[in-house]
Amino acid sequence: MRVVVVGLGIQGRKRTAIAGADVVATVDPVVAHASARQIEDVPLDSYDAALVCTPDEPKVALLTYLLSHGKHVLVEKPLLAARRDALEGLQGIAERTGAVCYTAYNHRFEPHLASVKRLLSEGRIGKVFQASFYYGNGTARDVRNSAWRDRGLGVIPDLASHLLDLCEFLFGRPAGMPNVWTAQRFENAAFDYFLLGFPDSAPVLKLEGTLLSWRNHFRLDIVGEKGTIQVHSLCKWGPTSLVVRSRVLPSGKPDEEVVTLEQKDPTWAIEYAHFSRLCEQGRVTNLATDMWINDVLHHLGTTLGVGMLG
Repeated sequence: MRVVVVGLGIQGRKRTAIAGADVVATVDPVVAHASARQIEDVPLDSYDAALVCTPDEPKVALLTYLLSHGKHVLVEKPLLAARRDALEGLQGIAERTGAVCYTAYNHRFEPHLASVKRLLSEGRIGKVFQASFYYGNGTARDVRNSAWRDRGLGVIPDLASHLLDLCEFLFGRPAGMPNVWTAQRFENAAFDYFLLGFPDSAPVLKLEGTLLSWRNHFRLDIVGEKGTIQVHSLCKWGPTSLVVRSRVLPSGKPDEEVVTLEQKDPTWAIEYAHFSRLCEQGRVTNLATDMWINDVLHHLGTTLGVGMLG
């Protein structure tokens, strides 16, 4: 598969390294070594797919161009639009041209999170009562110094979108819109901390994210009628552990299974292989999850009185 990488920031450079020999061109308006300054400068007959790694605002226009010409697209999360019908329009174009439109949420391919999905499907801990997610990194200063990142909802589209996707992946889509328990601007002009949740969903869901965690960390804690499942950290910040505890009735110290991994982050390569298979199969991607996440982020922006896109 011949691919073009659009945007050569941090994500674009990662995607370029993973795609390797598949990359036939790169596009960036300011990076000197890019093959082209805009996607229209790349001959349409020279590539089959594009990896779109740009800021949020130009994504819809880029995807409209690419999908209209039958080009498969992997686009970095989140895929946002000021109006829901813009995403519905992308879905319609993809259906008409047969192009794949895939939004990258690489944490679905994290080894321990894939195991959590399997354990839940097997009913390992029975009915799930509640789940808590924490996602923290220490990039507040980098975001504040960025020319485009420290605005709008700040950390919320970046990290809450990952957590919302994992909620749907593991438990199905929660009903209703989330409550915002707090959102703070501790160091930045835009939000650099959030705590929100779905208290009326089944299971009850709590989502916490921050740019002020000086030791990057991810945590998932799931409580069910027969036990608990916990994930501590991600491969990129490893070691990462999966802890499964079996409840003892009426009470007592639970049996515990612990699996610890210390390895390089495999998710980018696994996700690119997944995208390549989708393209080979010609499977049109459903953007329903993107539309839901977009709706939730619009709701959060309205609740907090801030435009989602700045």
